[in-house]
Amino acid sequence: MKKLYILIILILVSFCTYATHNRAGEITYRQVSGLTFEITIVTYTATGPGYTADRPQLEILWGDNTRSVLNRSEEVFLPDYYKRNKYIGQHTYPGPGIYTIVVEDPNRNYGVSNIPNSVNTIFSISTTMYINPNLGTNNTPVLTRAPLDKAAVGQLFIHNPGAYDMDGDSISYKLTTCRADNGEPIQGYSLPAASDSIYVNEITGDLVWNTPMYAGVYNVAMLIEEWRGNVKIGEIIRDMQIEVFNSNNKAPEILTDDYFCVEAGEAFEHTFHATDINNDNIKLTATGEPFVWDGYVALFLQTRNEPGYAEGKIAWTPECKRVRSQPYSINIKAEDNSEPVKLVHMKNIFILVVGPAVKDVTIDATATNILLNWNQNRCSNVKGYNIYRRISPSGFVPDHCEIGVPEAYGYTKIAYVDGRINTSYEDFDVAQGHEYCYLICAVFPDDMESYASEEVCISLLRGIPTLTNVSVNETHENLGEIYVAWAKPTQLDIGEAPGPYQYVLYRSEGFFGENLQQIQIFNDLNDTTFIDRNLNTKNNAYSYKVELYNNAANNRFLIGTPHIASSVFLNLDQMENALKITFEKNVPWVNTEYNVFRYFESSDSYEYIGDANNDEYYIDNGLINGKEYCYYVRSVGSYTVDGFIDPIINLSQINCETAIDTTPPCPPQLSGYTNCDSVYNLIKWTYSTECHNDIELFNLYYTPFLNGNYQNIYTADADIFSFTHFPTIGMAGCYYVTAVDSFRNESGRSNIICLDNCSYYKLPNIFTPNGDGINDYFQPIKPYHFVTEVDMKIFNRWGQLLFETRDPEINWDGTNSRNGKVVSDGVYFYECDVYEQRLTGIEVRHLQGFVHVTNATQFDKPPVE
Repeated sequence: MKKLYILIILILVSFCTYATHNRAGEITYRQVSGLTFEITIVTYTATGPGYTADRPQLEILWGDNTRSVLNRSEEVFLPDYYKRNKYIGQHTYPGPGIYTIVVEDPNRNYGVSNIPNSVNTIFSISTTMYINPNLGTNNTPVLTRAPLDKAAVGQLFIHNPGAYDMDGDSISYKLTTCRADNGEPIQGYSLPAASDSIYVNEITGDLVWNTPMYAGVYNVAMLIEEWRGNVKIGEIIRDMQIEVFNSNNKAPEILTDDYFCVEAGEAFEHTFHATDINNDNIKLTATGEPFVWDGYVALFLQTRNEPGYAEGKIAWTPECKRVRSQPYSINIKAEDNSEPVKLVHMKNIFILVVGPAVKDVTIDATATNILLNWNQNRCSNVKGYNIYRRISPSGFVPDHCEIGVPEAYGYTKIAYVDGRINTSYEDFDVAQGHEYCYLICAVFPDDMESYASEEVCISLLRGIPTLTNVSVNETHENLGEIYVAWAKPTQLDIGEAPGPYQYVLYRSEGFFGENLQQIQIFNDLNDTTFIDRNLNTKNNAYSYKVELYNNAANNRFLIGTPHIASSVFLNLDQMENALKITFEKNVPWVNTEYNVFRYFESSDSYEYIGDANNDEYYIDNGLINGKEYCYYVRSVGSYTVDGFIDPIINLSQINCETAIDTTPPCPPQLSGYTNCDSVYNLIKWTYSTECHNDIELFNLYYTPFLNGNYQNIYTADADIFSFTHFPTIGMAGCYYVTAVDSFRNESGRSNIICLDNCSYYKLPNIFTPNGDGINDYFQPIKPYHFVTEVDMKIFNRWGQLLFETRDPEINWDGTNSRNGKVVSDGVYFYECDVYEQRLTGIEVRHLQGFVHVTNATQFDKPPVE
C-alpha cells in the first residue's frame, strides 16, 4: 500500500511538472498560394526549478474541423527562465471563408496574479483569417517584440508589440481577455490593478500601464486587428506576460519626433537620444518592416552609450516600391542595465514614403483647348496620373509631408490618365476669358499620390467669340426681350482661317443649350450685339451660343467650339413673413455679386435691398403675409484675364410672389381613457391659443400596435376637443393629435398616449349539464371581445385530461372526451391560455381555476364569476 501511495504521488508530481509552464504566445501565418497557408506558432514557456515540462509537439486546430500535430522547429533558452518555442506547419483550406486557428495547451505557469488558479488553467491563443479571393493575398502582421516584459511598482510601463504589415494593411489594437478552454475567456480574469489606468493605444499599439500597484506576475491579451480599406481581414489574440518588481529603478526615456516623410530614392537619416535619471547605461534597439526587406533595408546604429545618455541613428533610402498610403512603423526600445530589474521605454516613429513629383510639365493652348505634357515619373510602379485644375494661380508649392493637392487651394480633380507611359492630357472643358492652372500627381498601386508637380497656368487664345451678356430687358409671357453680346476674337489664325468670317447665333430654352436653334447670322466681325424679342422671359430661362465660321466659297468651316451662356433665372420660395430668392444660371464668366432689387409702390420703382448670401440665395424678411412682392437680380462678374468688358452685368427676369404663413402651430396636448364595458376609448385634447390663434382643424392619428403605422382616423373642427373611438380589432391602441392652421400648416405630433387596460375574457365557476337547456355548457361570460383563440384544458382531480379546445366559446357539455360519458358532479380544474389583441400584437394571458359541475336544477341560472 505504501508503495502504491508513493507511485500515485510521483504520477501527480510528474503531471504537474509536465503541464504547468505556458507564459505567453501568438499565432501568425503567411499565405503560400491560393488556399495554402504556412502557420507559425510561437510560445514562451517557463524553465528553471520546478518547471520540467516541455512540448516537442503541439496540436493545432485549423478552424475547418481538422487538426494536426506540429513538431517544434526552434527552441531558444532565454534569460530569466524563459524559453521560446517555434512550431511551423502548412495547411490547405477547403475554400474561401472565415477560419479561427486555435492552440490550447495545459497549463499556464504558477502564480499569475490576475488569473485565478493559473496553474490549473488552460493556455489558449488564436488567430482568425478571412480568406476572400476578392481581397487578394494576405499575411498576418509581423510582431517583432517578444510578448514578455518587466515593470516596476509605481513606474509608468509601456510595451509595444512592434507590429508591421508586409501587405501595407492597417493595424488596430485592443485589450481583450486571456483565453482558456475552447478559446473562451477565462472565468474570473481581471486586468492588472493600476493606480490610474491600463489601456492600449488603438493606433500605435502601445500598452500603457499607469502604474503597476503590486509586485507579481500578470498576463494580458492584446487583440491585433488587420484592415484592408474599411474591411476587417483578420485578427490575432496575443497573450503576453509582465513581471512586476518592487524597485527604485527608473525607466529610461526616449526623446524623438514621431512622424517623418521621405521621398522615394532620397536618403533619410534620423538621430534620436535617450536619457536615464539613474545614470544607468542604455541599450538602444530598433525593429520594424524597413529592417527586414531584401534590397535597400534600413540600418540602425547606436552611436553613443554613456552613463545616463545614449544616441541612436536610423538611416534608410527607400525604393519606389515602398511608396504606399500607410506609413512604416519603427519601434525603438531603450533598456537600462540596472540590476536586478532592467526597465525599458518604447516609442514608435512613423515614416511615410512619398512618391517623387511629376517633372517638366509643359502647357500649350489653342482657342478651345489646353494641352499638358510631362515626363514619365521615375518610379516604375506608378500606375497613372491625377490631373487637377483651378482658375487663376494659387501659388501652391508642396511643403514637407504635404501629399497630393490639398483641398484648401481650390483645385478640383478633373481627370485620371491611366498608365505611367501616358504623359499627356488635353482639356476641352475650358472657356475663353480665364487663366487655367494645373497640378499633376503620380498615382501608385494603392492610390497613394506623389508630391504635386509645379503649378502651370495658361489662357486660351482669343480665336473665337466669347459671350459676355445674356440679360433680360423685358419680362413678359410673349413679348419678352433679352440682350445678347459677345467679344470678338482678337487672335485669329489667319493662316489657317483667312476669312471672310460669319457669326451664327443660336438660342435654346433652358440653361445648357438643350435644343439650340439658329436665330441670326452676322457677316461683320464687329457686329457683336443682338436683341432677342418675342420671348416668354416670365417663365423660361434662355441659353445662347455664337459660332464663328470661315465663310469662304468652297472653304466654309467652324472655327473652334464656343461655349454656352444662359440668362439668370430668379425663383421665389414662400416663407413666413418673408420670401427666399434663389437664382439659376450657366455662364462661362465668374459672377462675384448678385444684387437684389424689390419694387416699392411708394416710389413706383425697383430699389436695391441687398446682396445674395454666398451667391446662393437672399431672404427678404419683414414682409406682410398675403401681400405680393416683385423682384429682379443683377449679376456682376468678369472674366479672369484682361481684354474683356469688366464688369459684366446681366439682369434676371422680374418675378413676383406672395408671402404666406409657413410656421406650423404648436402641438396640442392629448389625454384619454378606456371604457371597457362600453368598448370605446375616449380621446381628449387641449390647445393654447397663446401659441397660435389661427387653428382651423385637428387631425387625430391612431395605430392598434405599439410600433405600428399611424393612420388619420378623425378630423375635427377647431371647436371640437374630443373623439369617442370604437376600435374594431382591440381596445389597445396609441394616439396622437396635430393642429392645422388656415394656411394648412400642420403642427408636429402631440404627446402619444397608449391605452391597453381591458381584459374581457372571464370564466364562470359553475354550470349544470342536465339537458334542460339552461346553463348546460361551460362557456365564457358574455360579452367578451378581441379574443382570437384559446388553449383550454380541463382535468379531473387525478390530473387526467377530460376535455380540450381552441374555440373561445369552449362549449364543454361535461362529457369526458376519453369515454364519451358525462362526468360526475364535482369540482374540476382548468388551465386556459387566452390569445388577445394587445398593443404589441397577439399576447397570451394565462387563466387557471376550478369549475363546479352539478346536475341540480337549482343551479340553472346565469353563471357567476
